[in-house]
Amino acid sequence: MADTTNHTESLPVVVIGAGPVGLATAAHLRERGLTPLVLEAGSTSGAAIRDWGHTRLFSPWRFNIDDAARRLLEADGWQAPNPEVLPTGHELITDYLTPLADALGDVVRTDARVIAVSREGIDKTRSTGRETTPFLVRIASSDGSSEDVLARSVIDASGTWHQPNPLGRSGLPAPGEAEATARGLITQPLPAVTGVDRDRFAGRHVLVVGAGHSAANTLLDLAELADDNPATRISWAVRSADASRAYGGEDRDELAARGALGTRLRDLVESGRIDVHTSFVITGFETHGEQLHVQAAGPSGAEKLTVDVLVPATGFRPDLSMLTELRLDLDPTVDAPQKLGPLIDPEFLSCGSVPPHGERVLAHPEPGFYIVGMKSYGRAPTFLMATGYEQVRSIAAALAGDRVAADTVHLELPETGVCTTDLGGYCDVPAGPLPVTIGGAPTSSCCS
Repeated sequence: MADTTNHTESLPVVVIGAGPVGLATAAHLRERGLTPLVLEAGSTSGAAIRDWGHTRLFSPWRFNIDDAARRLLEADGWQAPNPEVLPTGHELITDYLTPLADALGDVVRTDARVIAVSREGIDKTRSTGRETTPFLVRIASSDGSSEDVLARSVIDASGTWHQPNPLGRSGLPAPGEAEATARGLITQPLPAVTGVDRDRFAGRHVLVVGAGHSAANTLLDLAELADDNPATRISWAVRSADASRAYGGEDRDELAARGALGTRLRDLVESGRIDVHTSFVITGFETHGEQLHVQAAGPSGAEKLTVDVLVPATGFRPDLSMLTELRLDLDPTVDAPQKLGPLIDPEFLSCGSVPPHGERVLAHPEPGFYIVGMKSYGRAPTFLMATGYEQVRSIAAALAGDRVAADTVHLELPETGVCTTDLGGYCDVPAGPLPVTIGGAPTSSCCS
């Protein structure tokens, strides 16, 4: 048994995904004397971010740079961007993620899509010796080849970008949705409306579906496009009876850009430049030539809206298919780790700050396996990068045997300015660090 344990501990910690949280994981592991191996499905680090790189983040640089990553980069002479500037996704890649991947060196492998994670020689049903058996990570490359890699631990930071929620009701794709997407009448989320995708939207009737920040960003871009091309029509559909929740905290939001987004959107709606459809539940799609007929159940019965193109902004969900041979403990509502799920369930609360959480909250019955970053939030939409950075700092400490550091978690997030609960109440919360020792008294907040 000792020989097996020693063999396992000499293996790398596999990190799935080379986005901000995945690369931060590698930096923390390296500081702890552990060997990371980052596997990225795309051809470059931050590959998923490139799809929405034209979009500007709400949070300035001071919230977007991990501490261990900063120490690693500054040792090579890197200078951080202005901490108060809001980067675009492309700037996040060029000014931070690419230098960080370069500093990490050959521990970052691209064109390495993880398609399965298991234990070497045993499946999900085998318990004897499971904890000391190495993980087996199966990788597929774009040339069709595959490879198995052994690991002492696996940290899944693969995100949710490639798994958008369907547009139909009941959590299912609406009839005709797949065909409309294949024909290009339904786009990917966050298209470059005023950039490379401009011709797809200019002078057309565009429907945006969804009530989150992605929808707001796209609607504002469409309004800018309509300033140049007045023939552009903008419709916005939400399932709720009131679209105002999308406006957020406005002037009460500590992130000024996020607050301003809601205020600008409200102004556009109240001026009539955006046609709003509330209680709009999509039941099907029909394609006729170059137009899309959107069928829905509305407050007065069946509705039909004819548009030229539809932009989905209905959120994302985690792809768990590669983890079927692992023993997971997931919240049945949002598909987050069981202990995290109730803290982030969007049906009951929406808040800029969540209670600090680290390795113990993120642990699964599968020893040494963790889901972090956006994917750790499952279907909940309120994740911020700073949350992921603290998650992986705690996990790296735990893997290195530093239980005190792992259990003392600190989280400092910008407030939205408004915290909604299932009771319909609101409460302002002063922003600030929230230190917690796991096992101690809980930190009180309007979100608890």
